[in-house]
Amino acid sequence: MDILCVCGMGIGTSVLLKTNVEQAAADLGMDVVVTTSDAGSAKGTANMNDLVLTSAELAPELEGTTTLVEAISNFMDLEEIKDVLERYA
Repeated sequence: MDILCVCGMGIGTSVLLKTNVEQAAADLGMDVVVTTSDAGSAKGTANMNDLVLTSAELAPELEGTTTLVEAISNFMDLEEIKDVLERYA
């Protein structure tokens, strides 16, 4: 599964989320490839992924893509991330 993690600038919190998504996926035995992007570029690249993870504030900016977009409330909460990933496993 290809997952895109999106934050405002594409460097800070998206990298943190990427790391936690990789850990959560490993815990679940899922095979994932996780990339990061800033919000401005994400709309153009979202369709090349199976799932987009971002904050509730940025999720509306990704409307209109064909890829599923899920909002994560706490990028540090592995259980929340696992709950989302399990829906798509």
